[in-house]
Amino acid sequence: MNKESWYGIFPALVTPFKADDTIDFELFGKNLDAQVEAGISGIIVAGSLGEASTLTRAEKAELVKYAKKALPENIPVVLCIAEQSTAEAVSIAKEAESIGANGLMLLPPMRYKADDHETVTYFKTIAQNTALPLMIYNNPVDYKIEVTLEMFQELAKEPNIHAIKESTRDVSNVTRLFSRFGDRFRIFCGVDTLIMEEVMLGADGVVGGLVDAFPKETVAIFNLVKAGMYKEALAVYRWYLPLLELDIHPKLVQNIKLAAAKMGIGSEYVRAPRLILEGAEREKVLAIIDKAIETQPTLPEYLNLTADSYPA
Repeated sequence: MNKESWYGIFPALVTPFKADDTIDFELFGKNLDAQVEAGISGIIVAGSLGEASTLTRAEKAELVKYAKKALPENIPVVLCIAEQSTAEAVSIAKEAESIGANGLMLLPPMRYKADDHETVTYFKTIAQNTALPLMIYNNPVDYKIEVTLEMFQELAKEPNIHAIKESTRDVSNVTRLFSRFGDRFRIFCGVDTLIMEEVMLGADGVVGGLVDAFPKETVAIFNLVKAGMYKEALAVYRWYLPLLELDIHPKLVQNIKLAAAKMGIGSEYVRAPRLILEGAEREKVLAIIDKAIETQPTLPEYLNLTADSYPA
């Protein structure tokens, strides 16, 4: 996987479970098929949305292995690493490489709020112990550690750090990154509600959540914007926004799993301590999903668009 492979829509996949709390690999495969048909460019497994905190190390490896067998060779499989210790993170990175993962997405140290130097050292140590290409996940809102421009300046010295998942929720940070680093990093929007804005600002890709349930609409927005078809993209985006807001919520996993279940490519089951949505809370989310399904737009042809596709 080279730097150019970091482009387009990379779903942060949910992990489907059965009623007995085991992974539903048949349903996982069904979702993968829907993603490929929609035109996604790569996938990320065992991230926060994939309930990484409750998955065993063996289960994470099985998700990678299954995805590698199920997907076309040109679609990279990226494993998320979110560990408490540097040693464990390095160990998982090496195992991921040995079982065929194409890349890694790195969260900062979990639980301990590392300072800037500790965070950079953590990322650099992982980078220096694997040949896999890496994406740095910068999400100070949820993980309380911001990777600043000065920190990225140091991380740029590691040749296999290729990409940034930009989740500061400050759209101007996309421009700051490009102004400071040019094309050194591939920049991905990491917040569903900012997809259109950040792609218009030049983001190379999107790590999305609601794409788990609505893959075609997510890819369509990206491709339409890249082709300069802003009016067409905006029509889809305005329909999509109430759904996208389900991603910026403490119960994003339950919300997105419910949406995927309603679309026939997921299940509602979550792993404790999470619980399935119930009562008025579930009805509120269902109302948003059901309205979206009822008003689902007819998409323009989007799969073969390029930057030169916009009509003169």
